[in-house]
Amino acid sequence: MHGFVNGILLFLLMTAATGALARSVTSLGRIEPLNGVYQIAGPTDASVVSKLWVEEGQMVEAGDVLATLDSYGLRKAELKRAEVNLDLARKVLKRQSELRVSSVTSIARLEEAERDALVQETELLAAQERLALARVTAPVTGQVLLVHAREGERIGSSGLLELGQTQHMYVVAEVYETDIGLVSKGQAVTISSPALSGTLSGSVERIGAIIGKNDVLDLDPVARTDSRVIEVFILLDDPAAVATLTYLQVDVEFHD
Repeated sequence: MHGFVNGILLFLLMTAATGALARSVTSLGRIEPLNGVYQIAGPTDASVVSKLWVEEGQMVEAGDVLATLDSYGLRKAELKRAEVNLDLARKVLKRQSELRVSSVTSIARLEEAERDALVQETELLAAQERLALARVTAPVTGQVLLVHAREGERIGSSGLLELGQTQHMYVVAEVYETDIGLVSKGQAVTISSPALSGTLSGSVERIGAIIGKNDVLDLDPVARTDSRVIEVFILLDDPAAVATLTYLQVDVEFHD
């Protein structure tokens, strides 16, 4: 009898151990470009788009001009005036310096000319900064995903456009806090979705450090919608396959 009981206990222990070893982690996730989607805004004050230089789907380089605002003409004229005033102030300073050598002018006039030149240099820098604010440029190299304001429209709270580094696509998986111990950096991952022609592969690049509630909603009505999850960032081996599918919901499977 004891041998029979011991045999059952051993079987149960072996079954539990085998199940633990075979346990895999699955989760929902969303496709995103590197560092997410950039909400490109205009200057601090509300502005109207004078010229939009890009279209949705277009690739841009960091520093490229995305749009020119309605204040550009005025700011450019202010810069030209500042350049003229600085040039004049420097000529006066040069003349006063030459006269001072022969003691024809006073120290006070020379100091005044020096001060005027410094003031005009500052005015030029300010004019350059104001002109820069009249153009919206790309902070990174990436793709224009969505345009919110076109020519003649005022830039609102949504900004000018959305930009993503689609040359580096990631899957952000939301892993339950109880499963995160089974996920590690470099771990192989398989991505699937009905919207994809096949599965995608990738590897865990980074594991988040904050536990929060899930953002990706499961279509299952009985699924947990307030679960505590940790975001796991997965670098895809073939980013081009999903470069136009930002925010697509996917199923994620982590392999041992």
